Formats: sequence, structure tokens, C-alpha cells
Amino acid sequence: MKCFFLVLSCLAVLGKVTAQRQVAVQEGPLYRTEGSHITIWCNVSGYQGPSEQNFQWSIYLPSAPEREVQIVSTVDPSFPYAIYTQRVRSGKIYVERVQDHSALLHITELQARDAGEYECHTPNTDERYFGSYSAKMNLVVIPDSLQTTAMPQTLHKVEQDPLELTCEVVTETFQHSHLSVAWLRQRGSEKPVEVIALSRDFVLHSGSEYAQRQSLGEVRLDKLGSTTFRLTVFHLQPSDQGEFYCEAAEWVQDPDGSWYAMTRKRSEGTVVTVQPTDKEFTVRLETEKRLYTMGEPVEFRCILEAQNVPDRYFAVSWAFNSSLIASMGPNAVPVLNSEFAHREAKGQLKVAKESDSVFVLKIYHLRQEDSGKYNCRVTEREKTVTGEFIDKESKRPKNIPIIVLPITDDWVVKVPQNHQILPQGHLESSVSVEVASNASVVLEGENLHLSCSVRTAGRPQGRFSVIWQLVDRQNRRSNIVWLDRDGTVQPGASYWERSSFGGVQMEQVQPSSFSLGIFNSRKEDEGQYECHVTEWVRAVDGEWQIVGERRASTPISVTALETGFAVTAISRTPGVTYSDSFDLQCIIKPHYPARVPVSVTWRFQPVGTVEFQDLVTFTRDGGVQWGDRSSTFRTRTAIEKAESSNNVRLSISRASDTEAGKYQCVAELWRRNYNSSWTRLAERTSNLLEIRVLQPVTKLQVSKSKRTLSLVENRPIQLSCSVRSQTSQNSHFAVLWYVHKPSDADGKLILKTTHSSAFEYGTYAEEEGLRARLQFERHVSGGLFSLTVQRAEVSDSGSYYCHVEEWLLSPNYAWYKLAEEVSGRTEVTVKQPDSRLKLSQAQGNLSVLETQQVQLECVVLNRTSAASQLAVEWFVWKPNHPERETVARLSREATFHYGEQAAKNNLKGRLHLESPSSGTYRLFIQNVAVQDSGTYSCHVEEWLPSPRGVWYKRAEDTAGQTAVTVTRPAPKSTVTQYNYHQHM
Repeated sequence: MKCFFLVLSCLAVLGKVTAQRQVAVQEGPLYRTEGSHITIWCNVSGYQGPSEQNFQWSIYLPSAPEREVQIVSTVDPSFPYAIYTQRVRSGKIYVERVQDHSALLHITELQARDAGEYECHTPNTDERYFGSYSAKMNLVVIPDSLQTTAMPQTLHKVEQDPLELTCEVVTETFQHSHLSVAWLRQRGSEKPVEVIALSRDFVLHSGSEYAQRQSLGEVRLDKLGSTTFRLTVFHLQPSDQGEFYCEAAEWVQDPDGSWYAMTRKRSEGTVVTVQPTDKEFTVRLETEKRLYTMGEPVEFRCILEAQNVPDRYFAVSWAFNSSLIASMGPNAVPVLNSEFAHREAKGQLKVAKESDSVFVLKIYHLRQEDSGKYNCRVTEREKTVTGEFIDKESKRPKNIPIIVLPITDDWVVKVPQNHQILPQGHLESSVSVEVASNASVVLEGENLHLSCSVRTAGRPQGRFSVIWQLVDRQNRRSNIVWLDRDGTVQPGASYWERSSFGGVQMEQVQPSSFSLGIFNSRKEDEGQYECHVTEWVRAVDGEWQIVGERRASTPISVTALETGFAVTAISRTPGVTYSDSFDLQCIIKPHYPARVPVSVTWRFQPVGTVEFQDLVTFTRDGGVQWGDRSSTFRTRTAIEKAESSNNVRLSISRASDTEAGKYQCVAELWRRNYNSSWTRLAERTSNLLEIRVLQPVTKLQVSKSKRTLSLVENRPIQLSCSVRSQTSQNSHFAVLWYVHKPSDADGKLILKTTHSSAFEYGTYAEEEGLRARLQFERHVSGGLFSLTVQRAEVSDSGSYYCHVEEWLLSPNYAWYKLAEEVSGRTEVTVKQPDSRLKLSQAQGNLSVLETQQVQLECVVLNRTSAASQLAVEWFVWKPNHPERETVARLSREATFHYGEQAAKNNLKGRLHLESPSSGTYRLFIQNVAVQDSGTYSCHVEEWLPSPRGVWYKRAEDTAGQTAVTVTRPAPKSTVTQYNYHQHM
């Protein structure tokens, strides 16, 4: 240092100092994640020579902090060491020259082994060395533990619907960091649009497209708990259509105060379609039947079909034979005209709004004069800024006519009063009647076709009237339909309504052939069908007379649809493995034709629950309707039913725990009535199917080999854990490292790396202060893990082993632990270095006269370590004193101390110590006296620093003895004799 300042002063005097080279590097430590891209800047200033400077980067690894490992150079292609050569050649590590005097070191895809102290060096271009030529900074590489998860799905929304999505953001970084979370929307190849974001400073903001809606509370971002972020968009607009996903970033603050995003992760997306609100609306009118008896109730339902009905204004009016019954505005208060208001006051009539879309007119006791046409009219209104309503559009459905019959409503064929039957023999009937049907046995719902043929012996003499009747199993007779002699058809009272819907039809096919059609037959249509034919002729006076009557019949059997109705659930795979597929089949018997509507619902009882939930329904009209709790099934489930098949198949792919449980199917048999209403005839529930979803059979094997490792303290303990086989190529491993000491019953946890590569230090590492000395590495092969304990101490001795957990990703995108195994043990013994301290054992005799000087030499021939410190003690044995006494001490810190003998013999001012070379110590006793006589020796202690920096005494040794005799000079002698003899 003195020489440096001297040279500097001289150069300054000579006027040669014009600039001083200074190298500056980005301030550390910098924290970055594995797999990320880092840049580190380096500048040089105050230099001479060419303007363009070169840069060379090296690293000092924690495992060898004194060893320089060369990485990359702008001037020397052979500069990199072998471990970096490939990455430099492939461009994964390179130097970018920003300016002549400034450069950036780029490292793409950071690895854990890239952590260490980086040095930027600039080769000298000056005439002489002057200034600094390199600068250092530290880089810490931590695992990338950020996870951003959202369920992928497709949502179909209608304009003004709300949208709610959630995203889980988790990080296990031990370094202090901040998170930012943003929801974005993207359409195709367009640039993503920011919906709303929470910055790393906990500030909410939106992109320009959503900023105003956020300020109005239409767009929200809420944090639920510690990891869940919920996006809510109220009143969706068609422009919101697209894929929504969340993106999280983990930020760390660098020493210069700037924030850096160490890692960014985005979730899977949710595709949202927004159907524009249709301003159109339709109206339909419904009632149960068309034919009523006096005193019966009737209910008309006016049904409005439109989108977003609650936010629109509609008025309704009711009419009877084109006369107003009542009107109802958007306030839902009915106003009735005088006649119907009187009946409403007596509780005989009601006009009401049942829901936003259903309006009801109900007459509780029909009168015969209530026969006629009914209708409703719906008018959409618009509310003006003044609060008034104006009409926009009105719509009404078709009229519904009803007939109200008196209580004695059946008709009887009556013969007119002036009618007489001709006497026998005057004109006899020559007809015979024959009845035939398309089938004697039909399945409910099939059509019946009957024919009634009239045969005559000759040419027909008149006309025929025909009555079709049904005699049921209880022998009750019902008139079905009557064709009078003039060709007019009139249905019977019990068949009036069915006939009005076309369910009963009679036709005169030929003059002597009459057909009856019963469509969509029912069980109650079973019985004896009778055709009653009356022959009429015109008398001389022009009046019609009955010649005779004939009848014929045929039995018809109607098989009820529910006869033999049964359902069975089957599966060929009651036990499946994770991610496998399985099929469930619902078999319906008998095999119904395609026209018979059957709905099938698959129900599911998850493991550990007691209630069944509707999973999915194959509706009677061929549609598929999912249950409220089927969201986890929908993306992986298909339901299939062939058009003519009574087999409803449920196929589930990528099975997981969520699909384990009991399944059953419920089948409902339906009949479509003549008035288009539906009747459920029967319901059958199948047997239970229990599906077990099993985890894969593990193939995890961890090396069980045992090792014995003996090393000297301060050396690294290198441990390895090898996975020999694994269940899947996609397996992740959590590795727990333990040490077992003889004094402990169980092993103590040192370090744990989770399946997501996050670090967790165990209690042993915390208690023993191991955190700074641990280095964990996951090798590229994936199944090899190593743990290094740097700067080993004696207390680190023990039995080390690893505990490996194998984790797999379930079909529901959740990690689960499949298996675990313990490795073989490595017995580690850490020893202090062997003592090699050795002192010279030479003996000596020394005779001197008073007032002369004595030199005592202590020589260390060998020592254990060059880094050790020595403590030296000189002592003396006096004649007639068995105990030795200390003369002087030189501590290991090189501090000189006087011993008790020095105080006794007044040696403090007469002792002098020199160490001319390492390991040689000389003690001089000046101006000796007779009382200084004795046997002298030295004792040396060797002290070594422990890995923690604590000094401990490792060895000690005593040198050979030197006998010193001090005599007084002879009184008359003029010559001083000095004999010195010592054997070294």
C-alpha cells in the first residue's frame, strides 16, 4: 500500500495522471428465478487507449468462493470454461455491447447453478495500471414457484348478464416480493386488452376500454382469502366477447430501488360468448282443453317470451269475443270492465300477473254463455324521461274457442214425432254390417283405424246414418262419433275435445263404407268398438223413414306403455385408473319405438355423501340438460342415445376422484296428448353402479444403496438421492432430506423441496444455522437430486437419507401424492484435521556470565495447517523447585505477556522477543543474573478456525530443554571468558 501511494504521488508530480480507470457493475444482490432471462450491466470510465473497450465475465461459485470460473468474453472466444462453452456457443449466454464503454451480460434460462458472485473485468488499454479494472456483484437464483390457475371453460352469456371468474395465484418464494394480478381479454390474434389489474403497489386500474365501467362499479376485482382473485363484470356487452384469462407477476425490489418482474404466469382461459339482447317478443295463449261443462273452472295463460323481460315494460289486455275483459299496465294492477268487474268482486273471476312472463285469466265457475273466443294482447311500452309510457309494439296470439255444455251433455239420436217405422213386409232392409280394424292389439300411442262396411243385396234404397260406440271392460257405453244421413259428423260429448284437436276422425269413404280413426291411442281406448248403422229411405210423402238397423263390433286391446317398463344400469369398468375413460349404459326395456318419448336422467352420489344429484338428463324431446352441480363433468362427459335405441350411454373421459361414487339412471315414460300437453306415465329407477377411481400403481423406486463418507471439516458433504424408476414421465418429486444423530430417536428435517420446486428449510437447518451452507440441485435427468453441506463441521456428522414423494397431476388439474419411499443412508463422519504439529527437541546447555545476554530459540518444525495460529509459552525449572514457572507468553493473536517468573526475577525490562521467520521464535534475556539460572523450554499450542470461524486448540507440543547457568565473573580476572555450546 505504501508503494502504491508513493507511485501515485510521483506520477502526480510528473504530471502523468490525467484519468483513473473505474469499472462499475450493477449493484447486487439481484434475486431472479430459474428459467428467467437476466441482464447485468457493466460500465468502464476514465480509461485511455481505444474508445471501444472489451469486457470479460467470470463467476465465483458459493462452493468455491476463491476460484474464478470464466464465462464469456468480448475479445477471446476461448475464454469460457468448459461448463459454459456450450451455452455461450448456442447464444444462451452472451454480451451485448450497448456503447463503446458499456455492455450487458445476458443469461437466458437461468439455472440454479448460475447463483454466485459475478465479476466484470476490463482488460487494460492504458500506458500503465492506474485505477480499478473489475467490479463484482452477487446473483441469487431462486426456484420459480409462482402458479396461476383458472378453470378452462366456455360460457354462453346474454347481453346484460353478469360474468364472474376466479383465479388462484400462489407463490412460495422465501424472498420478500410483491404480486401483481391482471385479468385480460383477447380475441383471436388481436392484442390482449386489460380488463382490470391489481398492481404490485396494491392499486386497482383498468385499461382504457374498461376504465369508465370500473369507475362506475361495473367491473370489479376482489381478493378472496390469500390466493383467490375474482373478476366480476356486471351487465355484459357484446363487445366483451372473447377469451378471459388472468396473468400474475412476482416482483422483487433491486438494490437500486427499482422493481423487477422475476416471473410471469398466465392461467388457462375462459371463452365467453355474449349474445345480443333480442328486442323481439312473442306471445302465446294456453288452456287445458276446449270443451267444458257448466260449473267447471277454466284458466287461460298468456305467456310472454322475450329476453331480459324484468328490465322491460309490458301491458296486457284480455278479450272475450272481441270485447274487453280487463287490462293491466306495467304496474300489474288490473282494470276490469263493468260486467266482469262485478263477477271479479264476487270471487268468480281473477286477472293476475303470475310472473314477469306469465299473465292469467281464471273463471272459477263457467256459465253456458261463457262459450266463445278468448284472447290476450301484449303491448311493449317505453318509459320516457318524464316518467310517462308510450306504446311501442303490440302482439296477440290466435283466439282460443271454448264450448260450455249443460250438465246433461250427451246427445241421443231421436226420431222425429212424425216419424214412423214402416210395417214389416212393406220395405225390408237388405243390409249387413262388417267391422274391421288395422290391429286387434295396439301399443298405447299407436293409431287405431277401423272400417265399417255396409253390404246390400241389391242397389241401396236410401241413406245410412252411422254411430261409432265404445263398450269398455266395465260395460260402459260411450258415443264416439255420429254421422247423420245428411253427412254431418258430430263427436260425442266425451270425444268433443279430442275431435277438435283431430284426435278422432270419422269419414264416409264410399257410400257404404265408413272409417273411424283414433289417433295417439290411450289405455282407456281399449274395449269393444261397435258400428251401429241405420238405413233410411224416403217415403212417398217425402219424409225419411227408418228401414232397419244393423250393428257389428270388434274387440281392440290397448297395451299400456308402462307394461314391463324397466331400466337397468350396467358398466364393464367398475374400477378405473386416473385419467382413464369409462362408460355407463342405461338399458330401457321393452324396446320402445322412436316415437315413444322417454327421458333418462343420470344421477350421481359422490363418495362420502348421502344425497344423489342430477348429473345430466336426456330429455324426452332429444335434448341434453345438465344438472346444477355438473360443472366438473361437462368438459369431460358425453351422453349419447341413438335415434331408435333404448340405450343411453354416459361416457366420462379422464376419470378422477371427482367422478368416483355411485351412479344410477332414472327413466321416465311420457305420452304426448292430443292437445300437445304431456303426461308422465311411469318412472323407473335403475340399480346402483359403484365406480371406483383408483390411483395409478406406483413404480417409484429410490436407490437403497448405503455409503460411508469420512472427511475433514471445512470440506463439503456431497449427498445424492437417485430415483431409479417412476410411474409417469410427468411425475414430479418432493424431496425431503433428513439427518439422524445417535442421540435422537428420529431423523431431523434439513430441507424440503416440494413437487413444485419450492424450498422449505427444516427445523434442524434453522436450529443448527445450516441455511447459508446448504445447496440443493435437481439434475437435468430429473431423477437425480443432490444436497451439499458446505464447510462441514464435526457436529454435522450423522446418518443422512432422503425421503422422496411422487406427485402426479390429476385430471382435475390438482396435484396429488401417489407414493413415497426412503433412500439408503449415507453415514457421514466429519473429523478435525490430523495433528501434525512438531517442535524441535534439541537439548542444550548454556553457561554465561552475569550482565551478558541469553538467547533461547523455539523452532516449529511442522504444523497442521498454514492457516493455524500458534501460541508460544516459555517456562523455567529452578533448582530445588519441582514446579515450572512461566517466563513469557506470546498469544495466538501475537500479544506478548510476562509470566510470574518475570515478576519475581525482575525480568520485565530484560526480555525481548523476535520471530525472524515463520515458526521460529527467539526469546532474549538481557543483563542476566545468577538468579536467572534454570532449565528453559517452550510450549506451543496450535489453534485452528472452525467452519463457523471459532478458534479451537487442535494440538500442542513441548520443545527440548536448554539448561542455562549464570555465574559471576572472577574478581581479579582481566579476561572475560564466554563459553556457548548448544546442540540443536
